[in-house]
Amino acid sequence: MLAAIVIIIILVASLLAYGATRPANFHVKRSGRIKAPPAKIFPFISDLRGWGAWSPFEKWDPAMKRTFSGAADGKGAVYEWDGNRRAGAGRMEITDTSPPFKIVIKLDFKRPIEGHNIAEFTLEPKGDATNVTWAMHGPTAFIAKVMSLFCSMDKMIGKEFETGLAELKRIAENQA
Repeated sequence: MLAAIVIIIILVASLLAYGATRPANFHVKRSGRIKAPPAKIFPFISDLRGWGAWSPFEKWDPAMKRTFSGAADGKGAVYEWDGNRRAGAGRMEITDTSPPFKIVIKLDFKRPIEGHNIAEFTLEPKGDATNVTWAMHGPTAFIAKVMSLFCSMDKMIGKEFETGLAELKRIAENQA
């Protein structure tokens, strides 16, 4: 019995030590090539009301409550959501834009885990197409550091970014 308790204590201590060694910040980035100029793609990102057409996070809870405020699009546009356990609740605000090449968004997650991150979209023309990069970075909560032993932010969020970029590509190329 004592041996089992000691083993459990060692395992818990090891997990906590592992978490303490993980980076203080995370960075996730994915890119895709879209056959359309930046000026055709940019409005799909800068108008938060249109994210339902391509953002994978919108699909997590089709019935979630959505509230838009501030500017109609671009800098100052605000989107708040309150959804099921998977979608959670939070707020995002476009804090900076350089049309049609860059959009910076402040993300504040309220639940399921509180977090404050920055998302950035960069659109770089390349011949007859545009390289679109979706990135997110921010501080890593201690619980997320421990959980990274089982599932990293890059794998978890990166897959969603890939799905979103593929949908953005489909929509932008069909309207280009």
